This record gives sequence, structure tokens and C-alpha cells, in this order.
Amino acid sequence: MRAVTVRAIESNAVDVQTIGTALSWARRTFAVASDNAYVDAEMLLQHCIDQDRAWLLSHSEDSLATCEWVKFRNLVQRRAAGEPIAYITGVCGFWSLDLHVTPATLIPRPETELLVEHALTRIPTEASWHIADLGTGCGAIALAIAAERPKCRITATDISNDALVVAQHNGKRLTLPNIEFRCGDWFAPVASRRFDVIVSNPPYVAQDAPHLDQGDLQFEPQSALISGAHGLDALKIIVAQAPQHLEPGGWLLVEHGFDQARAIRHTMLRNGGQNIASFRDYAGLDRISACRFSGVQQE
Repeated sequence: MRAVTVRAIESNAVDVQTIGTALSWARRTFAVASDNAYVDAEMLLQHCIDQDRAWLLSHSEDSLATCEWVKFRNLVQRRAAGEPIAYITGVCGFWSLDLHVTPATLIPRPETELLVEHALTRIPTEASWHIADLGTGCGAIALAIAAERPKCRITATDISNDALVVAQHNGKRLTLPNIEFRCGDWFAPVASRRFDVIVSNPPYVAQDAPHLDQGDLQFEPQSALISGAHGLDALKIIVAQAPQHLEPGGWLLVEHGFDQARAIRHTMLRNGGQNIASFRDYAGLDRISACRFSGVQQE
């Protein structure tokens, strides 16, 4: 999204008093900046006045309080400058959950729900398995699995203390007792523990990727995005160390870049993976790869 100057925004902000005129003004402001002008404007106003979309549409003639209008104008300015909606509102929907997010965490993407979906197909509904989520960020994957498989025990790790604070907040707010959070790099926080399933959405963007300064990515933590020259460093570590942390027959599932599936499958095969497969996202791009390990490898 291209930035719009604050001066340009303020020059249009005249005599806006009702919900309908506020939305119209915001949509015009976003017209050259966002393909989702209507959605953006409604989401920001919903956040300002704590009402849903249906309420907005049925109360378009209601007047905004001065403080609501001032707050809305400020949020529109931030969005027009490119800041992601999720960071502005502090909330992002994922799976069936509303999660708190901050600039310390990545914004959960719809394609990551595919990782949850494929993990759940491998975890029986009544299973009491131990599951690890590596690089949990705001906790999206771990919390979704914890909610769907309440008898399982989920351990979520992240190297960022700031990210873990967000994840722990989400866990407490959702009152999910079957999840714990640990700080550290990949498998370090779980030492010699073994799991039935390991899932991860690690950094997988190449360090010189041209799109890092575009869209939401320019606001997200680079350490959670970039992983070496080809974006494969973290993925290779996780695949190589997974056999020592999986029960025999346990599954490893990882999210990766659309052009990395072949390299990940090769790495899985080299490390003893079986039943190796990749799965496409809703855009038809390879996004998830999975394998299982028949036994614990020796270092």
C-alpha cells in the first residue's frame, strides 16, 4: 500500500460528524492507497466505537462523538502510511480465535491455517499427545491446536521474550490450560524431550528478498521473517534436529516459501524422513511439507 501524506488526509477531514460520512471520508482517503478501502475503513471504525459491521451499516446517520472522530482520524492516518490493520487494532483473527498481536510478532496469515489443518488430521480427536510448536510468535498455531485437541499437551517455544509475552497473554485470555510457553532457540527449551507431533512456521524469507520493504512485511520483525541467504537456515535446523525430539512414528510439519518445497523434501529425506509430502495453499502454491520419522536418530 502506498503511503498518503498526513497533510493530504487532514485537508479532506472537514465537517465529518456521522458514521456514514466518516466512512466515506476514510474510503476516499484510502482510494489511492488500498485495494481494500471499504474493509479497512469499516474495521478501523468498528475498533474505535466497539461495534460490529452490521451495526455500522444500520446506524450510518448516527453522530460520532468528538473523541471517536479524533481517534478514527488518527487510525486512518496510520493505515494510510502503510501500518498493518492488525498492529493498529492489536487484533487478528486466526482459525476460530481472535488473537492479540503487536509489532513483536508476525501477523498470522490465512495460509498458516493450512498447517493447523494438516496437523489436526494427524492427531486423533481423543489423543493425549505431546505436541511442540517451534517459533510460536503470538501463539496462533499452538493455541489453535490446543483449542481443537484439549487432551493434548502443547509446548510452544520462541526465542523472543517479547513475542512470548504476547503468546502467554493470548493463552490466558483464551483460558486454554493445556499449553505451556518456553523461551529459547528452536529445540533448546525442550532439551531431551520427545513429542508425537512437531509443527513450525519459522522464518523462511531470503535476506535479500525484494518484497521485504513492501506491504505489511516492512512493519513486521525481521528476525521472524529472514533466515539466511536462501531463507532455508531455520528450516534445515528444524528438520535435522527433529528426529531426536520425536517419538517413533512422530510427525514433523513445517510451513515454507512457495519455491522451497523441493529443498525441504530433500532435507527431510536426507534426515530419515518417511511419508514425505508437500501441500498447496489456497493460491495453489506449495506451502506445507510433512514427514514422519520411524525412530530416533543418533547424533
